[in-house]
This record gives sequence, structure tokens and C-alpha cells, in this order.
Amino acid sequence: MRLHNVLHLSLLAAAAGTALAATPAAAADIGGGISVGGTATLVSDYRFRGISQSDRRFALQGGFTLTHDSGVYAGIWGSSIDDYVANGSDQEVDFIAGYHHTWGGTTLDFGFVYYYYPGSHGANTDFIEPYVSVAHTLGPVTAKVSANYAPSQGALTIGNGDEDNFYLAGDLSGSFGDSGFAASAHIGHSFGPSILTIGDEYTDWNVGLTYTRGPLTLGIQYVDTDATAITPNGRNASGSGVVGSIGVSF
Repeated sequence: MRLHNVLHLSLLAAAAGTALAATPAAAADIGGGISVGGTATLVSDYRFRGISQSDRRFALQGGFTLTHDSGVYAGIWGSSIDDYVANGSDQEVDFIAGYHHTWGGTTLDFGFVYYYYPGSHGANTDFIEPYVSVAHTLGPVTAKVSANYAPSQGALTIGNGDEDNFYLAGDLSGSFGDSGFAASAHIGHSFGPSILTIGDEYTDWNVGLTYTRGPLTLGIQYVDTDATAITPNGRNASGSGVVGSIGVSF
């Protein structure tokens, strides 16, 4: 979920990390207290922390999650990306594991994501990032605060040595009764001089609207950042844009 070397850009989405903590609505019980579910999505632009990973073009995404009644979960999520993101790789594969527990309306979720870029050439592009979040739901509205910290790793460096990265975010979401419509808002800030922050800290934000009917979800989102990131063909990967999506859960 990041741009490597050529742009000194970064990144991860729907960012995968905590997104897999919640079992998809269509998850099936396979016995032993374990349920499995998946998603498949087409997006008009794969944005991670506000920065395009697909050169502002369409991307295919999908994933599976196994969740135990205890709250332990593990999953895999992938997306097509542009080959400038990770030294020639055109795929991102995220391996996720974590634990979540709910007390009343409050949910604690923590775990880690391992970002893997198959087919990247001549550079260390893979890295690990632990995360933690606390969410509280009141009626139809959920507020969440999350933090991701990637410890010092060679894959995050711009120059010599290793770099780390810290990402802090707040999210607000809510549904409109039984209409199938839901709205969301997000703001996040990336700290540190690593490749994940394009060499300098920056802020990203978005607002979105989704409509869900059965297993199908349609979405539209406005995304922007205060970063500057230009792709090799001159596109502004960090500029404002409207992203559409269509997805199915199973």
C-alpha cells in the first residue's frame, strides 16, 4: 500500500488493516466457532491514506477473513496496483491477524498487517505494521480512533538506514435507518520521514456515501490530502478526487 523508490511515496486500505477485523455480513459458520467471509470490489482508484496506488485508474480488490468466536481473526487481502508503487510489482497482498472484543458499545481491535509485493525488482519493499483501534457505537453512529505504527525497517527508508512511520486517524460513520444508505468521514495524519509519508508528514481526509442491498454495496467517496506526489507519467497521485466502488460480500 505504498509507492516505492521512484516517487518516494507510500502506501495502506479500504485499507486493509482493521477493515478485516469485522466479519463480512455474509460470513458463513464453518464449525468450531469459526466463520469465514469474503469480499470482491472494483474501485475507480485505489487510494491508501489519500494517495493513489493505481495511478488514478481502476483496481480490482478482494479478500477473505476467518473469525473465531473468541475474537481472534486472520485474513488475506489483495489489490491490483500500478507497477511504480513497488519496483515493478503489479500486486499488493496483505496478510492480517488480530483480535477484537466488544464491551457494550465499545470495541477494541489490535493486530498487524504484513504488506507483500510479489514480483518487485531489486529492492526490499515488504514490511510489517501493527495497529490498534477503539470504536464506540451509539445508535446508528460509530466513532473510531486508530493508530498504526510501522517500526524501523529497510523497506521504509528513503535514503540510508531504516525508518519508521506512525499514522493516527479518526473515523465517523452512520447508517440511515433501514434505507441501506450509510455515510462516513475520515481524517488521518502520517508522521515521520519514511517512504510512507513521501519524506514528510501529511494529512489525508475523505467523506463518503454507500448503499447496500443484500450482498451488493455501491460507494462514492471524495478523497484529498495536503501532500504532493506526482507519478512517473505526470498524474497527481495525492490530489483530490472522487472514487467510485462496487463490491460484493460472500
